Amino acid sequence: MPARVILHVDMDAFYASIEQRDDPELRGKPVVVGGASRGVVAAASYESRVFGIRSAMPMAEARRRCPDLIRVAPRMAHYQAVSREIFGVFKEFTPLVEGLSLDEAFLDVTSSRRLFGNGHNIAVAIKNRVRERTGLTASVGVATNKLVAKIASDLDKPDGLVVVAEDRVHDVLDPLPVSVIPGIGKQTRSRLHAIGVRTIAELRCAPDRELEPVFGRFTRKTRERASGIDDRPVVASRAEKSISNEQTYDTDLCDRRDLQRQLLRLTERTARRLRKAALCAGTVQVKIRQSDFKTFTRQKRLRPPGNGTDQIYAVARELLDAWLNGNPDARIRLLGVGCSSLAPAEQPDLFGNADTSPASDFDRTVDEIRDRFGSDSVTRARTLDRP
Repeated sequence: MPARVILHVDMDAFYASIEQRDDPELRGKPVVVGGASRGVVAAASYESRVFGIRSAMPMAEARRRCPDLIRVAPRMAHYQAVSREIFGVFKEFTPLVEGLSLDEAFLDVTSSRRLFGNGHNIAVAIKNRVRERTGLTASVGVATNKLVAKIASDLDKPDGLVVVAEDRVHDVLDPLPVSVIPGIGKQTRSRLHAIGVRTIAELRCAPDRELEPVFGRFTRKTRERASGIDDRPVVASRAEKSISNEQTYDTDLCDRRDLQRQLLRLTERTARRLRKAALCAGTVQVKIRQSDFKTFTRQKRLRPPGNGTDQIYAVARELLDAWLNGNPDARIRLLGVGCSSLAPAEQPDLFGNADTSPASDFDRTVDEIRDRFGSDSVTRARTLDRP
């Protein structure tokens, strides 16, 4: 059985990085996100970590360590929105995404290699796409299991990428302190230090008689972890509630006709994914991000629900045109089309009745050609760039 390819993606100083992205005045300065003087630090920028400031530290202690510290009140709804966007990127590479928090997740990309290349290539693509979409950096660990991938993601922060091949697990893990193994906290670490066990190599090789007083019935499991053994599967968090596609452009888009062409391309991809999943959408959403990262979303019900490209595009274009009418000088960095309120697509009965609008014969034919010859094998004339 071929080895699995597991990624652990961890956003760098997530909350603080969002605040520095949104407010250029904060960049390069020690920033924390958290409550007032009696609160605690929820996130610390890398500039503030130089002073020894860490998450969960009392705010008063953080200010004592760095008098010039800048505190920003948390904006959880905003962080959640950015997180959804990042997880949307993950799901473009694999449906097996196990979220651990707003800013980290495991991805099983074993079955994605045929489409996107090896684990390293997939990790690079994810990092680049997250940066393009959000302006944020992520650190990624790549390994054959969750434990080693998670440890690896923390070895080269920020903006790091560490790949641990199956035959190099001991080389990478052995020199590390025992505290990197999940479940070994301060108290357990102190007990291990008392018996001369400080590194993972020493933990892996220590006799049971020394480890059993510390770990009891978990001694065997702990030794497996020290050996880099972990057979836990990546468990997808929930069924997909929406399907979307976005594109970040190298040059800002200003021309309405260019934007409409790009919107149609995105609609084609989104509608095709709906049809492949045998789903119909009840809501269409358009996402617009300006060059200054200000982001707007507009949505409208799709009546009847459907998955046809032209049907979805008509609503998406209506939403885009209405927004452009109110923002005629906008410079667009990112454009996206999403569909939600998903339900199984229904086939018409013998009398042609159905509660949903099925894809056209044209859509189905185009899908078949692209499935057989590739996504670029056939193109709508309306999506071509005009001289």
